[in-house]
Amino acid sequence: MSEALLGRVVATERRPNTAHEFHFWTSIDSPIGIGTIVRVDGETPVSGQLPRVYGVVVEGFSYTDLQSPIHDVLGHDGTPSGAAVGATQRAEIRLYTAHVLRQIPDEPLQPVPMGTVALASDEDVAVALRMDGYLQPGAHTGIPVGIYRAGAMEAPIYLDADFLLGPEAAHLNITGMSGLATKTSAVEWLLASIFTHFPAQKGSVAAICFNVKGPDLLFLDQPGQLENSDRAMYEKLGVKAAPFANVRYFAPYTAKGFTLNTLRSNEQLEHNVSPLTWGLNEVMQFAEVLLNKDDIDAKADAFIDFLQERVINREFHEPPLSTPHRVRSFAELETFFRDLLRAMEAHGTGEHWRTHHIATIRKVRNRLSNISTRCAGLVTDEGTVSDLPFGSFEDRTVYVVDVASLEEDAQDLIFARVVSKLREHLERRDLGVSHVVVFVDELNKYAPGDGPETYVRKMLLDIAERGRYLGLVLFSAQQFRSQVHRRVVGNSGTALYGRMDMDELATPGYAVLSPATKTKLATLEKGQLMVRHPHFAQPIFVRFPRPAVLRGRDGAERYPQAVELSLDVAVMRSLRQLDPAISLDWVKRTIAGHDEAQVIRARNVTLQTKPDRVPSFFEAQFRRIVPMETPQPAHAAVVPIRSLPSDDPYGF
Repeated sequence: MSEALLGRVVATERRPNTAHEFHFWTSIDSPIGIGTIVRVDGETPVSGQLPRVYGVVVEGFSYTDLQSPIHDVLGHDGTPSGAAVGATQRAEIRLYTAHVLRQIPDEPLQPVPMGTVALASDEDVAVALRMDGYLQPGAHTGIPVGIYRAGAMEAPIYLDADFLLGPEAAHLNITGMSGLATKTSAVEWLLASIFTHFPAQKGSVAAICFNVKGPDLLFLDQPGQLENSDRAMYEKLGVKAAPFANVRYFAPYTAKGFTLNTLRSNEQLEHNVSPLTWGLNEVMQFAEVLLNKDDIDAKADAFIDFLQERVINREFHEPPLSTPHRVRSFAELETFFRDLLRAMEAHGTGEHWRTHHIATIRKVRNRLSNISTRCAGLVTDEGTVSDLPFGSFEDRTVYVVDVASLEEDAQDLIFARVVSKLREHLERRDLGVSHVVVFVDELNKYAPGDGPETYVRKMLLDIAERGRYLGLVLFSAQQFRSQVHRRVVGNSGTALYGRMDMDELATPGYAVLSPATKTKLATLEKGQLMVRHPHFAQPIFVRFPRPAVLRGRDGAERYPQAVELSLDVAVMRSLRQLDPAISLDWVKRTIAGHDEAQVIRARNVTLQTKPDRVPSFFEAQFRRIVPMETPQPAHAAVVPIRSLPSDDPYGF
């Protein structure tokens, strides 16, 4: 621990010290810089105790005894190389401004007194940032976020789990320039730290990450390259330098339905990749996400509500329908609409049925039937479901939902349904874990500060405002914090800032930062962050190690995306997840003579059911095709062709 004095507090009439800001000077060779934490030891007791003040440097100035630049020009005889003509070497001092982190004693709160200034030690950093309150043995709730460096000193910086994952506060937001702020890397590192240090007495924790950009989060279970400096930080912060042990991936099928719509399609990595498919029951609850409110009026809403309450998943038979209907899939819903409209036209029931106009019925049919087309691969006509394991989430497991290649409608549907199901299960306390971290990137797109109100934005606002009571925590990232909805970023108890754009720093939201802090933010290296946390009175700069996982771009090169597969190969690869003995020849023989829709339906049902005997179950999904043969009698009589008379005028 360094106790060397570096400077002294100074106050002038023009620059007095206050209870939240003070000034001090040092020699020009002191290891003080913007972001350095210092300790001030007072010289006059207050209430019988010598005051001690901790502060973080936010601005620096350099002074000489010159009154104007012309004096320096004359002193050098008008030339920059004329220093030798000066009678003496001009004196220079460094003056720094620091913002107060903590005062001891806390009361009475007074302006910072005159005293000596020293570089903060490890113990001082913990006291200055109030980390000593949650790092005590037996009540340790610290989550390492990085390392604070000053001179030759390195001190671990911890976040309070109660203020990161709830219930005291919750949520984290990270902002910075695309490609330079290492936002995704910071979240990957922080999740590894949470999985390692989250206190056992606080329960279990899992994470759901929405992959919205290329291969960013598709190789979390593969080891990456680390330098010795990174491994040293892992060791100092008490986190194992290894990829995530438990990761599961989910992705919808492509429009054809053969293969999954994800860049993690290499055959070597398909062991933990599962399809994400929903049917009518799963989609109708969130139909408003896909329906245009300008097009669906109150009459259409009323008819949709009638379908949900009286028709779907119920036995429904009412004139003029020709037969009873139990609607459980989009295909059966289409059959219901055809029967209803045909009967109305055939029986001449007029333009209304149960107070619903035929034009409204046709409109709703068109909009609902179109969902499985617009979200092809995610929404199935036959109603096959392959979902996230709601109710059986596992502790310290990452669930990645790949939506990077999907259309906007399908992305919105996935966001809305997954978040809603998480909230429902957490309210009933039957999700499988007590805390869930939901990571959403590109918040500028999904929760913008302006623009129309969308279902996804409402869901994100709901998490930010009420999620912490349930254990539902939002980790979000974006390039421009100023353009994100204020209620999302405002409810984030912890904020991280990577390298920032100067135009973004010029917006009013950063007016509380000093010019020097803004300059440092605009020039941060990769692996550096500015951290704001409820326990920290001022932002702190830290370094974090490179995540011990394979980067997305490197993973895409090492595990190239599989080429478009034929139907038989795609079915074989899917069924081998249940039974490795499945062969391509067997698949070809089994699906021969059946159309693609039948084969895809049989595969989806098999994957959903997970039977003990996969081959027999898969074969049972097909109707037996009997080859057509022309029957031949055992002893067919040979009938000779009658010859024509030679004198027949029509003969040849």
